[in-house]
Amino acid sequence: MSALDDKSTDASASGGAADSGSQDSPRDKGGLAMLIAFIIGLVGSLVVGWVVFPKVLYSTREQPVQFNHALHVEETGGCDSCHYFREDGTFAGVPTLDACLDCHESAIGDSEEEAKFVENYVEPGIEVPWLVYSRQPDCVFFSHAAHVEKAGMDCVTCHGPVGESTSLKPYQENRITGYSRDIWGYDISGIFKKHEWDSMKMDDCARCHERETGSKGACFQCHK
Repeated sequence: MSALDDKSTDASASGGAADSGSQDSPRDKGGLAMLIAFIIGLVGSLVVGWVVFPKVLYSTREQPVQFNHALHVEETGGCDSCHYFREDGTFAGVPTLDACLDCHESAIGDSEEEAKFVENYVEPGIEVPWLVYSRQPDCVFFSHAAHVEKAGMDCVTCHGPVGESTSLKPYQENRITGYSRDIWGYDISGIFKKHEWDSMKMDDCARCHERETGSKGACFQCHK
């Protein structure tokens, strides 16, 4: 064999070794496939949990009568004209029909909602079955007086600028618990929350208490 043949053979062997080293082994390909499958599964789970599941879990209902908060605030002067504290310090919450009769014993104006309110509730003396966005579970004790009168908090801090709204948003009810979606919030992950009033979860309360008092407080203060 000549020297030229020896060099050719060595080069061929060297090239074969290089080609063999550059190829991915079956184990590497399998690991990459598993990683891709995991990422796809994770993204799919997040989409189902954050987007699809809430659409299935909640049903949407309209309020029995549309209500213009902005108009009433302009006419009456503020939230406490309708949402007031009683003499014993308890919070009145959503006004009863009697509170509305001071102005709405007969129809004011010619709007369709006003006519519906007078015809269906005022004239027969039936309380309006309002769907309360912030109704808490029975195990939760919440004192409005402690927060509003003692701590001096504004209603907007927890409820948002409701006084500026001209209509009521649709009520989304949890099909399992029967409570409003507003209690949990529209962002299940809690990552994209922009305002304090975006949800009413316990961790929101705990975070505010810790910030204002330096203490997380005890569970029994809210859960009796």
